[in-house]
Amino acid sequence: MEEEPLVIFLSGEDDPEKIEERKKSKELRSLWRKAIHQQILLLRMEKENQKLEGASRDELQSRKVKLDYEEVGVCQKEVFITWDKKLLNCRAKIRCDMEDIHTLLKEGVPKSRRGEIWQFLALQYRLRHRLPNKQQPPDISYKELLKQLTAQQHAILVDLGRTFPTHPYFSVQLGAGQLSLFNLLKAYSLLDKEVGYCQGISFVAGVLLLHMSEEQAFEMLKFLMYDLGFRKQYRPDMMSLQIQMYQLSRLLHDYHRDLYNHLEENEISPSLYAAPWFLTLFASQFSLGFVARVFDIIFLQGTEVIFKVALSLLSSQETLIMECESFENIVEFLKSTLPDMNTSEMEKIITQVFEMDISKQLHAYEVEYHVLQDELQESSYACEDSEPLEKLERANSQLKRQNMDLLEKLQVAHAKIQTLESNLENLLTRETKMKSLIRTLEQEKMAYQKTVEQLRKLLPADALANCELLLRDLNCNPNNKAKMGNKP
Repeated sequence: MEEEPLVIFLSGEDDPEKIEERKKSKELRSLWRKAIHQQILLLRMEKENQKLEGASRDELQSRKVKLDYEEVGVCQKEVFITWDKKLLNCRAKIRCDMEDIHTLLKEGVPKSRRGEIWQFLALQYRLRHRLPNKQQPPDISYKELLKQLTAQQHAILVDLGRTFPTHPYFSVQLGAGQLSLFNLLKAYSLLDKEVGYCQGISFVAGVLLLHMSEEQAFEMLKFLMYDLGFRKQYRPDMMSLQIQMYQLSRLLHDYHRDLYNHLEENEISPSLYAAPWFLTLFASQFSLGFVARVFDIIFLQGTEVIFKVALSLLSSQETLIMECESFENIVEFLKSTLPDMNTSEMEKIITQVFEMDISKQLHAYEVEYHVLQDELQESSYACEDSEPLEKLERANSQLKRQNMDLLEKLQVAHAKIQTLESNLENLLTRETKMKSLIRTLEQEKMAYQKTVEQLRKLLPADALANCELLLRDLNCNPNNKAKMGNKP
């Protein structure tokens, strides 16, 4: 019987043919080292894979928390597939037909791909429109901006808790959501020295962060502010916001005269209710599902979308607004009742926005505003004493600032009320459960008492008396239990 090659090798037998077939000892050691090294690498790779799986799970959980809102409109599977094809073109930086994009956007946007679609729409805009060099933002990276300090830090920190206070991603104090929001707002305040930080930007930044990473949100915030021109309304002079309020007032005057007259009779100007709509892009008062759809259209059509949405909202509730007969009732309706629409009403608003075209009117109203301002300035120069007018203008600007502060406080109060109502509802639910449990226990107690009474009736009187004496003795003398237990 032939011996195994390994046995021959270990026994040291000097057979040249066998030795040639085997590796030398050094080669074997080398092979062992390689095997051990490969095993170590495999173990390390396994650990890294576990880390990646954990990170992937954390990312999925984070995405789930971020996208915790009810969608407005259902996105069909065919639309989802078409968007996937469009996003491939985004990577290749290919121009797409805007009519196709408009039609597709009208049919819906999948919530899970919304952030990518916004970036795709921004790219399509930039492929068609070149921002002049003077209007472009400074070329500073997000990471470099985060290393710097901002003078707006206190204002940003104060507003962190006021931004989507009921949303799970932002509700945790100095949690992941609030930290990301702080970083984004800090970076933008350093990038745009003229605007810095303004109340309202936090809600816009928050919506972006719910759908993409910090750096992507920073790029999209720059796109909204610089490319689409939203930064004008956040400038310290607030001139752009005043023009927007005038344009909205003129739209109401031309398209919904009865509603316009009703609001004027009650001394309700657009700045009382619409300023937060423009400064937060509806995000401070309306549901996230509705706001996300508004953002979808903004990335396609720009600033005029805010006017379309505002006009559609007011016209859809015109009858109910006309029924409000006082200043307080109208303001309360516009602040609280109007944003609390159901899903079908929101879908109708979005459909109307897609079908509306008011770009020419908005341009005409803006020119009209500037002409009126020029006439006012000329008349003021003609006046010998312009001090009263200046005082009125200063008082007016102070009142506007106070109005904005009151609006902000009102929003915070509404958020607190929502939180308290939610807590109260939870407490009432617990109270109901406890009452139900108490009733169940009382029923069980009554059943046991009835059982005891029935047993008392079944037992003879002497036996019952002996049992009661025995129980009394056992309760009084615990040592008797041991003695009775030792009896044979």
